[in-house]
Amino acid sequence: MTDTTQTPAMTDGFHLVIDALKHNDIDTIFGLVGIPITDLCRLAQAQGMRFIGFRHEQHAGNAAAIAGYITQKPGICMTVSAPGFLNGLTALANATTNCFPMILISGSSEREIVDLQQGDYEEMDQLNAAKPYCKASYRINRAEDIGIGIARAIRAAVSGRPGGVYLDLPAQLLAQTLDAEKGRKSLVKVVDPVPRQLPAPESVQRALDLLKSAKKPLILLGKGAAYAQADADIRAFVENSGIPYLPMSMAKGLLPDTHAQSASAARSFVLAEADVVVLIGARLNWLLSHGKGKTWGSVPKQFIQIDISPTEIDSNVPIAAPLIGDIGSCVSALLKGIETNGHSKPDAAWTGAIYERKDKNLTKMAATLDLNPSPMNFHSALRAIRDILKTRPDINVVNEGANTLDYARSIIDMYEPRKRFDSGTWGIMGIGMGYAIGAAVISGKPVVAIEGDSAFGFSGMELETICRYDLPIVTIVFNNNGVYKGTDPNLNPNNANDVPVTSFVKGARYDKMIEAFGGIGYHVTTPAEMTAALSKAIASGKPSLINAVIDPNAGTESGRLTNLNPQSGKK
Repeated sequence: MTDTTQTPAMTDGFHLVIDALKHNDIDTIFGLVGIPITDLCRLAQAQGMRFIGFRHEQHAGNAAAIAGYITQKPGICMTVSAPGFLNGLTALANATTNCFPMILISGSSEREIVDLQQGDYEEMDQLNAAKPYCKASYRINRAEDIGIGIARAIRAAVSGRPGGVYLDLPAQLLAQTLDAEKGRKSLVKVVDPVPRQLPAPESVQRALDLLKSAKKPLILLGKGAAYAQADADIRAFVENSGIPYLPMSMAKGLLPDTHAQSASAARSFVLAEADVVVLIGARLNWLLSHGKGKTWGSVPKQFIQIDISPTEIDSNVPIAAPLIGDIGSCVSALLKGIETNGHSKPDAAWTGAIYERKDKNLTKMAATLDLNPSPMNFHSALRAIRDILKTRPDINVVNEGANTLDYARSIIDMYEPRKRFDSGTWGIMGIGMGYAIGAAVISGKPVVAIEGDSAFGFSGMELETICRYDLPIVTIVFNNNGVYKGTDPNLNPNNANDVPVTSFVKGARYDKMIEAFGGIGYHVTTPAEMTAALSKAIASGKPSLINAVIDPNAGTESGRLTNLNPQSGKK
């Protein structure tokens, strides 16, 4: 007699992780392979997902974070256990601080060994290590829970105020087997992960009443406003109200920087003189002097603050009119209010004073930019870059450094939203190549990364990643031979051959680095050479690096953040 009994089809943890991600329309993983995730990443690629392999987990995490910012879906970073996890943890913490949705998935040792500290391979209690640095931290122990575990991670990353989530996958989990049909039914499709949160009508009216009473109103746009993708309503609110606006650096391009109502060229003036300030996706943290002090002048301030997190209100100063809800719904309600009830445009004396200050500052800046010193300084090099990028508003711009960041954000105009990515809320260095790769992969658009030589050093090895995936990224290294500048002396009285703490190798040729990986290198010393090299590099669509020689004397200590350096006033 023939046995007709069939063995049921089986699946395992490897397949279920990939199936759960794909079930939620996640198609890209950034990471670095090794025990125990190598086979998981191979399978992801075999199943049609894109795996972008990095040389360091921190930069893979940064790529995932900026992917989340661009798409409003959690970017996925996958790492090995212990050291690999810790490398990714820096990016996870940065994503949470900046409110970028990201999930760090790491393989780990088994709990029974970790809990008894028996000395497993790369043993570490990763779940508890991650908790202080992310929105949520989960571990999946059973294959049948993979679907719900990934669903929880996705919802936690994108709902409310977005941020980082850690997901712990013990090695034994991936090898667990399960009936394939049962596994299929265990997958969870996240429904409405970011529900609208409407502001209370009375809070909207309170804000409208305060705005109506303002003599010198100002709108301040933060990167949260760009993340919200409520571009049309934000623009309509600005233009219909007639109120001058000031974009924080990653909000540049929500409206073109050349817009008539932009007050960027009169930043200090409007912050000091405004009486009512509308905060849209911006927090009163150190970047805005905590809403107080000399930056804000002597004119009494009242704030209207839009935020999805109630605990953000009154975090530094009293908020007269809080609007709690998602940015799109809150701005839409304000827009409807001014359209329905009417809104007088700001006093001409206020807008006229801003335009006068803008014209004065822009004229002064134009004169500085027109200079052509030899060697180049930050202004002359950025002038050349600005003129090229003006013709390509679709290009993503990554920017980090001290002086390189400070000058670029005021010189390089942006014309489209979510095209500028920089050091963000923490003001950290090292995001450059990770953000550049993430932006290029997710957007499909070219990237120009404008890097200080110090900032570039944190992630420079990812040039190999850029070349391996043949990404259209042009990296520009502002090379002035050191941190801040390249002219500091050796202060060691016991060793005359020691090097200054801020110095790098003189005359370094960063362009040769990318040539070693098959990319195209350029060495430029004048704005004309910069113009030619950048034009050619963008047109090629190939991985390129421009080594821009900058006067070693150019630059200041900590850029414009000299107040944060206790020694800066003593030199």
